Amino acid sequence: MSFSIDGISSLVSNAQNSAASSSASALKNSISGVSSDSSEEELLSVCKDFESYFVEEVLKEVKENLISEDDEDKDKDSSLSTLTDFHMDSTIELVADEIVDQVGENYTQQLYEQMKRNYGIE
Repeated sequence: MSFSIDGISSLVSNAQNSAASSSASALKNSISGVSSDSSEEELLSVCKDFESYFVEEVLKEVKENLISEDDEDKDKDSSLSTLTDFHMDSTIELVADEIVDQVGENYTQQLYEQMKRNYGIE
């Protein structure tokens, strides 16, 4: 069995798209699972996950705006670019989680308190 660079690039691209879709889908499922029967810990976890996802999307948008096609090397191999993007997205996800853990408590707490009131969780 042989693999071409383009084939590997395609596999990485598919994995990247699948991971992004999976992350959004998991968040949607956890948010839709919140009800008045949810515990405070479950609600706080969902709020933190939402904030982390939100920060991740903002960071990805910032990255896209800062690194334009003009800035990139025109001769760069597309498979290398795809692989770099895949690892960059993973790194952005980790950075977003760390940002939320370090400085996001205020927003997480406000979201948590609002949802707690909305769902009547005591």
